[in-house]
Amino acid sequence: MSETDRGDFRARIRRNFARQAAMQTIGAELTRVEHGVVEIELPFDLKLTQQHGILHAGIISAALDSACGFAAYSVIDPEASILTIEFKVNLMSPGRGERFLFRGEITKPGSTIIVADGRGYAISDGPAKLIASMTGTMMVIRGREGITG
Repeated sequence: MSETDRGDFRARIRRNFARQAAMQTIGAELTRVEHGVVEIELPFDLKLTQQHGILHAGIISAALDSACGFAAYSVIDPEASILTIEFKVNLMSPGRGERFLFRGEITKPGSTIIVADGRGYAISDGPAKLIASMTGTMMVIRGREGITG
């Protein structure tokens, strides 16, 4: 599939991100949309932490899932949609930072199944610190009632 066959994937991704109440709830912002790569940023918020004051694993997982899922949107046809069917997250370092960056990148595009890898970073003074990685599998959905691109 050529890049022109995907339609305006950037606008479609931004539109779908705006409809995602979960990302709005946690204060996430879509900051980069390219073919095969999407980045989501999130400011630190005490309401998103676990009992030790670090970013909750569920929040990290949700942001990585969204970044990977929207990266998958960038490689499918405009009539299709994406649903995550599996993911694994490795939490490598405590989620301590002023901001967090979650990057999803397509590893293996496909017409039915897409594999994406995600990385989560904590940002403070100094270099960004890798806090988590994800491998996710997304299913391309076509013609299913209630699920549109």
